[in-house]
Formats: sequence, C-alpha cells, structure tokens
Amino acid sequence: MIIPDFTREEKLFQKGYKYIAGIDEAGRGPLAGPVVAAAVVFPDAKIFKKLTDKGIRDSKTISEKKREYFYEIIVENSLDWSAGIVSETTIDKINILEATKLAMKRAIEKLNNKPDFLLIDGINVLDNFPASQMAIPKADQTIFSVSAASIIAKVTRDRILLNLDKEYPGYGFAKHKGYGTKFHMEMLGKKGPCKIHRKSFGPIEKLLFKLHLDKR
Repeated sequence: MIIPDFTREEKLFQKGYKYIAGIDEAGRGPLAGPVVAAAVVFPDAKIFKKLTDKGIRDSKTISEKKREYFYEIIVENSLDWSAGIVSETTIDKINILEATKLAMKRAIEKLNNKPDFLLIDGINVLDNFPASQMAIPKADQTIFSVSAASIIAKVTRDRILLNLDKEYPGYGFAKHKGYGTKFHMEMLGKKGPCKIHRKSFGPIEKLLFKLHLDKR
C-alpha cells in the first residue's frame, strides 16, 4: 500500500508558494452522471504532520465508510476546498478530457484563496491558467494534497449519484455509481438509457444505435 507524503508541498512552501492546491477528479470512466473535480488547499506544512497518521490516501484504495470519515477530517483541517461539477450533457458535447479540465477549473475558481501552485493528478495541465502547475501521474497515490482532493471528489460524486438513483430508479446508480457493471448493463438492455447516461460513450452509443434500428 502506497502512503502519500507531503514532501512536494513542503518544498513548494519553502520556495515561497502560499496557496498550494491538490487537484483530482472522480468519474471519468462511468457511463452515467457528471465528472467531479476537487481542489484542496492546506494552510501550512504543520498540518500535514498532524494528518499523515490519520491514514488519508487515494480514494480508490479505501472503503466508502473511510472516505466519508476522511472527508470530514479534510474539510475541518484544510484552509480551503471546493468541488467543480460538469454534467453528462456537457461531457457529450466537449468530450471527457475537456470536461475533466473544465471541472478542475470550476473547482479552483470556487476557492476563496486563489492558488499560486497546482498539483494535478494525471498528465494534463490546465490550458491558459494563471497559476504555476505540475501534472504528475498517480499523484493521488503519492502526494498528500492530491489524495485529499481525490477523497473530496469521490465523496461529492457518490452523493450526487445517490440522489440521482432516486430520480432514475432501477439502474442501480446508488450501488455502482454509473460504472459499467454487469447489473448496470443488464438494466440498460431492459430499460434503455436514461437522461443522465453519457450518449457519446461507446456502450451507450451502440445501444442507442441498436434501439434506433429496432424501431425501423
């Protein structure tokens, strides 16, 4: 198990950066629902020493119960945090990569203190953005601020899908959160796509095409 540390943030503090934001997203792969990005800013290096023993790490490696627990700790101890949401409709219009970048920009713009350095999970920096930034593959596993952002993004998106499950029952959104599980695909075959399915994603696109042919 990889435990994230705060050496990257500590070095940036030492260089004079004041507001260092960890950035990550949740929901690039699902067939339904929005993509959500989160930005988390911690006040100083001291807070990392306080929090590292809590066990905060990449959201994908911990249970839903643990994520909810860590979510509250992060909210309580961060200087600032926010989440940016981009709908499935926009994803279909501009593609998932651009939608993810847009979600990140929205998260950053909602922060009370504009960050002067961004630590972004992945390989893509944000185009035409004023802050210094660095994209780091698997940063959600190795950099504390990004791990914290991964938890905020995941919990925020999961809560959205729990509500959408009530609005669009039968697909199992509360359980699989829009991912293409066996049950989800079975329900898609029986019920067809609903409003929140991503029409540009391959499995949904193929299903819509088949439904169109069947009606002819």
